[in-house]
Amino acid sequence: MVIKNVTDREFRKYGQILKNYDFAEILEKMKSTPLPEGVTYEPSIKELEDLEIAKELRDREFGELPIQIGYCNGNNYMLNAVEYHRSSEINIAVTDLILLLGSQQDIEADYTYNTANIEAFFVPAGTAIEVYATTLHYAPCNANEGGFKCVVVLPKDTNKPLDNKAEKVNEDALLFAKNKWLIGHKNTDLGAQGAFIGLVGENISLKK
Repeated sequence: MVIKNVTDREFRKYGQILKNYDFAEILEKMKSTPLPEGVTYEPSIKELEDLEIAKELRDREFGELPIQIGYCNGNNYMLNAVEYHRSSEINIAVTDLILLLGSQQDIEADYTYNTANIEAFFVPAGTAIEVYATTLHYAPCNANEGGFKCVVVLPKDTNKPLDNKAEKVNEDALLFAKNKWLIGHKNTDLGAQGAFIGLVGENISLKK
């Protein structure tokens, strides 16, 4: 699979690189977060949300709406699923990492999605990007053997459990958590967790 860079023109339909921020403090805080063999996601970490950069991101990127700041760390080479939100997501690459991205507009009328449409993008350490609401994404992938660390900024309560179970029809079948619509691949255990299984094609792997 060709791995492009977020500085390439092809990335523009998926997101943009954030400019004029100082992320030194949050990058330093992330050094003490765990890096497991699998993947761990923590949606809200008080130590990160108490930093001065949190207020700046809230005001400039989310128009003063309440936000949460957490992280996704670990080791991963697989696509496994795609998700989208009704809002942009901010990712800050603490280490080099690779994102597998697609477009919500390519989801078919039956809510299946062909993984052949996925593109891979390298995000260098220290780079912060906005991932647009219509961009399909999931857990980052390793760019190096040592795993990845990524700060994740989203509107408050995103990815937390739903208070009410939606009827599994039409797009509502994809609603997996608060502000989280998910399409899983059959070669995962996501179906057993109640996810809509609709990825068509191979479960992309970046493992060499």
